[in-house]
Amino acid sequence: MRLVSIQLLVGGMLWTAAPVLAQREPLPDVSGLFEKTEAMIPMRDGVKLNTEVFVPKGTHPTLPFVLTRTPYGLSHDPKGFSPALSTAYKELADDGYIFVMQDIRGRFKSQGAFEMLRPPRDPKHPKAIDESTDTYDTIEWLLKNVPNNNGRVGMLGVSYGGWLTVMGMLDPHPALKAVSPQASPADMFLGDDFHHNGAFRLSYAWEYAAAMESSKEVTPFKFGTKDTYDWYLALGPLVSLEEKFGGGRLPSWVNFKNHPNYDAFWKRQGFAPYLNRVTVPTLNVAGWWDQEDFYGPIRIYELLEKHDDKNQNYLVVGPWNHGGWDDRDGSSLGKVKFGMPTAKYFRERIQAPWFAYFLKDKGKLDQPEALVFETGSNQWMRRSSWNVNEPQNAKRIYFQSGGKLSFTPPEGGAEAQAFDKYVSDPANPVPYRKRPIDATMDFSSWPVWLVQDQRFLKGRADVLNYTSDPLTDDLVVAGDIVAHLYAATSGTDSDWIVKLIDVYPDRNPADSEMAGFELMIANDVLRGRFRQSFDHPTAIAANQVTPYTIDLHTNDHRFLKGHRIMVQIQSSWFPIIDRNPQTFTPNIFTARASDYRAATQRVYHTSKYPSHIALATP
Repeated sequence: MRLVSIQLLVGGMLWTAAPVLAQREPLPDVSGLFEKTEAMIPMRDGVKLNTEVFVPKGTHPTLPFVLTRTPYGLSHDPKGFSPALSTAYKELADDGYIFVMQDIRGRFKSQGAFEMLRPPRDPKHPKAIDESTDTYDTIEWLLKNVPNNNGRVGMLGVSYGGWLTVMGMLDPHPALKAVSPQASPADMFLGDDFHHNGAFRLSYAWEYAAAMESSKEVTPFKFGTKDTYDWYLALGPLVSLEEKFGGGRLPSWVNFKNHPNYDAFWKRQGFAPYLNRVTVPTLNVAGWWDQEDFYGPIRIYELLEKHDDKNQNYLVVGPWNHGGWDDRDGSSLGKVKFGMPTAKYFRERIQAPWFAYFLKDKGKLDQPEALVFETGSNQWMRRSSWNVNEPQNAKRIYFQSGGKLSFTPPEGGAEAQAFDKYVSDPANPVPYRKRPIDATMDFSSWPVWLVQDQRFLKGRADVLNYTSDPLTDDLVVAGDIVAHLYAATSGTDSDWIVKLIDVYPDRNPADSEMAGFELMIANDVLRGRFRQSFDHPTAIAANQVTPYTIDLHTNDHRFLKGHRIMVQIQSSWFPIIDRNPQTFTPNIFTARASDYRAATQRVYHTSKYPSHIALATP
C-alpha cells in the first residue's frame, strides 16, 4: 500500500521520491487538454469527499468516467492538474475519458473519519457506510452533475487504490461496467502488507501505520539513522514501540497487538467472505516481484474465479514490482532485463483496449483468461486458465546431503547425514536485503529488494543453501510453488523462510552484470506456531521432526539450460519480519527481552523426511 513523502499521484498511489523526480523529464502540460472542476461530493450520511473531475476540452461524443479513489492525496503539477493524466493514464487519456480522482473519507481535504481498510458494512443496517457505499454515492452524483457522460463508469487503482476498487465492486452501482484492481491486498494476516502466514512484517507495518495515522496527511517516521536494521535491533522486543515511540496512539498498532492471531478482526477485513460473485468484468493485475501485495491480486482472482460463470474474470501478471506497470516502460527491474517495454505494452495493448471495450463498445475483446510474462525466456504467455493450487503431478526437487538439490528423492543414510543444522540467534538476525537498509518509505532500494543478488548472504552460517547441478535442459515453472519442509528446533517456536533462486552461470557473455547472479523467483515465511492453524497457535515440540508446508505462491519462470536451481532456508528475515523469540509466548507483541533465545535448527533430507519443493510445470 504504497506511499512516499514526495507526492506524485500515479494510478491512485503515491509514487517516486525526490531523487527519481530529479532525473525525470518535465511532465507534459495537460492544462490545455482538460477542464478541471473541484467538488465536495456529499455521501448518504452527510460527509463530503474532496473530488477532482477532468473533462477533455473541445467537442467530443459522450464519454465514460474513469474513477480512482485514494487515501494518499490528490497530487498536482504546477498548474494544479493530476500528473497521472500524462503518465500512468496517458494511454487512456489519448482514448478519451472523463477522469475522476477522490480523497477517501478522513484523508487530506475530505471530511469524516479515516479507518484503515474500513471493513464492509453490515447490510442489515441500512444507514451504515463503507467504501462501497461511498463509491456508489460518488458515481450517482457524477452521473447527475457532470454533463456529456455516457452513463458508464470504469474504476481502477493500485495498492490501497486497488483495494478500494474491489470494495466498489462488492455492491456496485449499475453504471459501474468495468474494474481493474491492481496490486490490491486481499488478506492482511495471511499474505499481504502486514503479515505473511502470521509472521508480522515489522518494518513495513510500523512505518506505514506511523505515516498514515500520525496525521490526516502522510507523515513518514523519522529514524535518524541510515541503517534501520540497527535501529530495529536496538529497539528490542515489539512492546518497545508502544512504550518508547507512541505505538499505542496508532489505531493499527493497537490492532496488531490486540489481534496476534487470525481472529474475526482479520477475517472481516479479508475478501474471502465477500467475493462470492462476479459483479463487474474484472482485470486483476499483479507483478511477480511485488514487494508489498503479490498475494492479494492472485487471491482476488482465485476467489472470483470460483463464481465466474460468464468469463468476466481476467488475470495479468508481469515482471514488475509494486505498481511497476505505471509510468515506466518496464524493460528492466534492478539489474534484471526483460528485452521489451513490458509496462508500456500493458498500458497500450491490454489496459486501454480492455476499458475501451467495456466502456465504449470499441474494438473486439482479445483478452485471454490469464496473460502472464514468463521470466527467464522473457515472453508473454496466453493461458486459457491459471491454477493457483499445488497440482498432484508437481515436479519435486529434493534437498540432499552436502548442500545438493536433485529431482531424485533422498535414499536415507546414516543419522549423522540426515539433516543440516544452524543456530538461529535473535541477537544476530539475517537481514532481508543488503545493508544498509534504508527506511521503507524512503523508496531508494525498497522497491527492488526482491531482485537483489542473494550472494550478499554468502558466508552466513545461519542460512542453508541447496543447489542443483547446471540444468541440461530448460525447466519451466508455471503455477504454484510449495515448500514441504521437515525440520526440528530446540526452541518452542520458530520462523521458517524458504527462497527459490535462479543461479546464473558464472560466465554470462550476454550480460556480464548477471554472471553468477542469484535471483529470487519465489519466497515466503511461515511462523511455526501457525503450522496447524492460524486461528489457534500452538507451541512446537522441541527437538522433534515436524512437517511444515509453506506456499511460495504462483509463478511463471523458465530456468534456462546451464542455470542452477538454489533453495535457501533460514529462520529470520530482519527487519521486514519481526524476530521470533523462539520461545512460545501467547502474544509476541507483549514478549519481553528474556523470551528471545537462540535455537538450533535442523532441516532433514532422508527418505522418511524428504524436504523438497513442489513445482507446477506445464
